[in-house]
Amino acid sequence: MKTKLFTVIATLITATISLPIQAESLSDLNQLLNTKKCSQCDLINSGLVQANLTRADLVQADLTGANLSQANLMGADLRGANLSGASLHGANLSGANLTGANLAGTDLRNAYVGNTDLSEVDLDSAYLEGIKGISETAGTPEQFHRWGVQEVERGNYNAAIAHYRRAIKVDPEFAPAYLGLGIVQYNFDHRAEAKKNTQIAAKLFKKQEHQLGYQTATNFQQQMALIQKAEENAEKNQGGIGHVGKFMGSVGSLLLQLLL
Repeated sequence: MKTKLFTVIATLITATISLPIQAESLSDLNQLLNTKKCSQCDLINSGLVQANLTRADLVQADLTGANLSQANLMGADLRGANLSGASLHGANLSGANLTGANLAGTDLRNAYVGNTDLSEVDLDSAYLEGIKGISETAGTPEQFHRWGVQEVERGNYNAAIAHYRRAIKVDPEFAPAYLGLGIVQYNFDHRAEAKKNTQIAAKLFKKQEHQLGYQTATNFQQQMALIQKAEENAEKNQGGIGHVGKFMGSVGSLLLQLLL
């Protein structure tokens, strides 16, 4: 009987101790929803799906694991906020300030980040599939190239092209991006553009004494020439070479991964 009594008392004490923490978190959440002012708030694991948080003050707020999918965060101030593991899938971050925010493992798939300040932010471990409006200042040429390769692997070729072009805009002599463009363009049968960008890549790789890059680009040029010749022969003999084109598409991302 005493054992049961002690168990009940211990349970009540544990519950009583934990209540203030839960109340603080709930209080912070209510404060955010009612006032949109919640700097340094504890919003860990908060459910904020489709929440209207336009111009919200969330400076240094802890949003670890929060669900902000499809939330409206236009113009929100998220400087120094902890968004590690949070979901911003499909969220509108247009004009938001995320300077110095922690985006480790953050889901930014299909999020809109036009005019979003991403200064001092590391996006290497964030999920960026389908992200829209990302500026050239948000990443390095190497990062944009890597994101382009990832989009190629997912079959999101338009997104890949956009990333390669951003890399080139940041650094007009970033050879891997030209090769990435060439491979994607070739597989969409834009042969003239593919040839041009692959030639630029080969020239830059040679200039920069990047032996692997130069060899990869020249090998790709040779493969394009062989395929063109095979197609011409196929037309004469009424044959088919569809498998060759598929082969080129399957190795495209592997060629680019060599240059990461």
